[in-house]
Amino acid sequence: MTIIENKTFDEERALYGSSELTVKNCSFDGPADGESAFKEAREICVDHCFFNLRYPFWHDEKVHIHDSEMTSLCRAALWYTHQVEITESKLHGIKALRECGDITMRHCDVISPEFGWFTKGITMEDVSVEGEYFMMRSEGLHFDNVRLNGKYSFQYIENATFENCNFDTKDAFWHAKNVIVRNSTIKGEYLAWYCENVTFENCKIIGTQPLCYCKGLKLIHCEMIDTDLSFEKSEVEASLTAPIASIKNPLSGRICVPAAGEIIRDDPASKGEIVLGKECCCA
Repeated sequence: MTIIENKTFDEERALYGSSELTVKNCSFDGPADGESAFKEAREICVDHCFFNLRYPFWHDEKVHIHDSEMTSLCRAALWYTHQVEITESKLHGIKALRECGDITMRHCDVISPEFGWFTKGITMEDVSVEGEYFMMRSEGLHFDNVRLNGKYSFQYIENATFENCNFDTKDAFWHAKNVIVRNSTIKGEYLAWYCENVTFENCKIIGTQPLCYCKGLKLIHCEMIDTDLSFEKSEVEASLTAPIASIKNPLSGRICVPAAGEIIRDDPASKGEIVLGKECCCA
């Protein structure tokens, strides 16, 4: 494998089409303002590099990025790229990951609106994220200890598992399908409207009007805080461990909760059963 160290590249397509290449302590920056440094490359290892130019990794295969920084000027950093491992790195440009596949990220910091769209197969562990529309229309997500701050996340995702996560996010999981969230905290308004086959287990859910118009929704030993007008028009099976602010017109299923501040029944189609009492919820 060829090794390049301690160099600066600013020209267009500086390392275009490279293969079996290791790049260490290099900077992609400069007055030529060139794009697409590694376009159409494969078997690339990048270690402790600085990226301040656009589109560095497009149409690539087998890429390992370690201890590197992509600045806010490094927009759309990885597109149409597969078999990627990113560790201990900063991804701070808009649209940093899109239409990629087989991605692993560990110990990374992401500040990137519109991150992860249309990606298939992504694992994240110990990652911090800021950005709007995070992971929209992606499939095959496996997240552990991911911390997120940003609106409109996980919309239209499919086949995903989340564990030990903390999400502060409005309008999350809209139209999501086949999702499991365990041992996590989800804070934000209008959680998971129109979702299908989504399960929350041992979770804390905070915020107004969650979980409406859902199909196949399950909550297992969850706590809901400041969640008024919950479950409207939803098919739901829920066991809740603490009192809830209000429940409105669940369509079908059964909700067990110690107490409810208000139960609203003003829709004749609302047939969901609501059972009050601690014994039911903790069984």
